[in-house]
Amino acid sequence: MSQNKGVAVESLWPTPKIQRSGATGPLLRQERAERTREQILHCAARIFAERGYQQTGIKDVADEVAMTKGAVYFHFPNKQALAIAVVDELYSRWPVTLEAVRGKGLSPLDTVIEMFNAATVAFLEDPIMQAGTRLQNERDAVDVELPPPYVDWTNLISMLMREAHQQGQLAQHVDPDVAARVAVAAFFGAQHISDNLNGRADFAERWREVRDTLFPALRARPSLAADPDRPVTRG
Repeated sequence: MSQNKGVAVESLWPTPKIQRSGATGPLLRQERAERTREQILHCAARIFAERGYQQTGIKDVADEVAMTKGAVYFHFPNKQALAIAVVDELYSRWPVTLEAVRGKGLSPLDTVIEMFNAATVAFLEDPIMQAGTRLQNERDAVDVELPPPYVDWTNLISMLMREAHQQGQLAQHVDPDVAARVAVAAFFGAQHISDNLNGRADFAERWREVRDTLFPALRARPSLAADPDRPVTRG
C-alpha cells in the first residue's frame, strides 16, 4: 500500500512488465524486442516528464537507455512516435485501474474517490503518468495530434457520478455531470499548481484537501428520521 501524506491506496495503478517465458527462436526474439521497446518507452517517459517535449531528443533517450540511436529508431521512427506511444500507454492503463477499483466492491461515489487516489499515487511515482500528462499539456509543440486532455477523465467520472446519483448517494441539489466536471477540474488544478510551485512534492496533501472539502458537500446526508443519534426535541 502506498502512503503519501494522507493518501493511502493499494497499488492499483498498472505497471505491466514483460516476463521471460522460456520461448525460443522467433518467439524469443519477439519477446526481447518487446522488452527493449518497453525499456525505451519508460526511459523516454522519464525524460519527457523532466524536460518536456521540445527539450528531449532521440539521442537523449538513446543515452539514457544505453543504446545507439539506430536501436531506438528501430522501435520508434521519430520523437513524435515516442510521444504518441507514451500517451497511448497512459490511456491504456485507466481501464485496468478502474477494473481493479471496481473489484474492491466500493460504491460509485467511493469508486470516484479511489480513482483519484490511484491517480495521485501515479502522478507522484510513475513516469508514464507524469510524461503523458505533460505531453498533452504541451500538445501544441508536438507535431502530431494527441488526444485532448481531461475528456476521457471527465467522461469516466461523469459515468460514476450518474451511478452514484441513481443510487441516491448524491445530495438532491447535485447534478452528476456538473459534479464530475468540478471534481476533475479541482483534481487536475491541484496537480498543476503543486507541480508548478513545488515540483509536485505536496500534491498528495493538496489532493487530500480537495477530497475532504469537495466530496462531503456532494454526498447525500442520511435522513434525520433514520438517524438513531438524532437528538430528541420536545415542542
